[in-house]
Amino acid sequence: MTGRLDLPEPDAFTRTYWEAAAEGRLLIRRCRACGRAHHYPREFCPRCWSEDVTWEAASGRATLYTWSVVHRNDLPPFAERTPYVAAVVDLAEGPRMMTEVVGERELSAGADLEVAFREGVPVFRIVPGIGQVPGPGSEVTTPSPRA
Repeated sequence: MTGRLDLPEPDAFTRTYWEAAAEGRLLIRRCRACGRAHHYPREFCPRCWSEDVTWEAASGRATLYTWSVVHRNDLPPFAERTPYVAAVVDLAEGPRMMTEVVGERELSAGADLEVAFREGVPVFRIVPGIGQVPGPGSEVTTPSPRA
């Protein structure tokens, strides 16, 4: 155990996901039987129960579905991060994902988001518009495009 409640403890199955995240890549699973993508990573398709699923790179784009601003959390290291935004986002590929939105505090449902990574954990931030700059709490890395 890491002793930190905000960092994953990869197992044999999820290691691929967490190693990719540490490299700045977001992975999802896609079922070869029905074609549906899903997240969180599972060894079977939650739609058709097929075990013929594979890893796939996600685009890193999402829209904000819902969120809650957490003002109090006594567990380390969350207390130092308050207030923070716990959120559910709709990935461009279809699945919903629980995450954190960093940076911008003025949020609206349907806002365009992009993935970023904090200590190898995917978080999201508002896609910057013209004249916008990242806000407080945006000390995360953006993945670089891969050829």
